[in-house]
Amino acid sequence: MTTPIERLENYSRSHPREVLRLTVREGDETGEVLVFKGFSSSLTSPTAFDPDVPVLSPDAEILWVDRIQAPYHPQHLHYLEQHIAWDEFERRLTQMGF
Repeated sequence: MTTPIERLENYSRSHPREVLRLTVREGDETGEVLVFKGFSSSLTSPTAFDPDVPVLSPDAEILWVDRIQAPYHPQHLHYLEQHIAWDEFERRLTQMGF
């Protein structure tokens, strides 16, 4: 079974002009993860050097997704869409075959 982050990484490989910024919750803490060209990186906690080590734990919850025009420049973001609920984005992934 494919994990949500794997689905998002697969999507991002097919959409190289797009950066996904995820707002996630793990336990009592929220954080942010970027997904770009098939790779994920945490903005709020250390990311392992090994790309086979998942950025999110299995119990992490994706709250929402922002679609941002690549390249990612934190001070100059061009949003394609903001605050897409995970349920909605997951439905889109399914419809697109991811």
